[in-house]
Amino acid sequence: MAIRIRSHFHRGAGERSMAELASVIAMLGWKLSQDAIRRMRTAQFEIDIGTQYFDFVCEYLAFLLHAADRLAYRALDADKRLAFTTALALKLAEVVEENRDMLVAEPEPGFARRHFIALANQRGGEYADFAYDEKDGPDFGFRRFFGSRLLQIVPEKDHAWVIDQIMEIEAPEAIKALESTLAGLFAPPGEARRPRRERNVGE
Repeated sequence: MAIRIRSHFHRGAGERSMAELASVIAMLGWKLSQDAIRRMRTAQFEIDIGTQYFDFVCEYLAFLLHAADRLAYRALDADKRLAFTTALALKLAEVVEENRDMLVAEPEPGFARRHFIALANQRGGEYADFAYDEKDGPDFGFRRFFGSRLLQIVPEKDHAWVIDQIMEIEAPEAIKALESTLAGLFAPPGEARRPRRERNVGE
């Protein structure tokens, strides 16, 4: 399923705040997580509504958060990077909280937000052990660690294939969309660029 996204703000809008940029990426992250789940279900992986669905979404968004932070490190000064990554973590936590009814059975208000923030903090220390190359993106270890987290979520019958699915399909799809979008969002206001068009994730 194609997801339509915009990788640039309207020209002449001026510099946007880090919170505004984070809002765009948080929405993109949610859409990408849903597309990944649909794709994996089509590939016969079992991801049921409830704990599995909730854990998958949180792990997926945590992966995107820390990948986005590496891209921010490359494009922004230290203060803006901190502001962007903090805002993105909070926006993603809001997205998870807003959708808790479809993610968690009998959700306690605030639980989803707290869970995601705790997970994002934990994963920050773990993803820090891996490299993110300017040309090739997240290295083997970065992608494999992401796959290993999802290995804990899917049923045992899917264990033999899930890491390959994540490393070869899901992670590259996510990174392609993330890098393309952030390249536009981080571009200086007024920078000359080709006429913008909406694009479909997976193009």
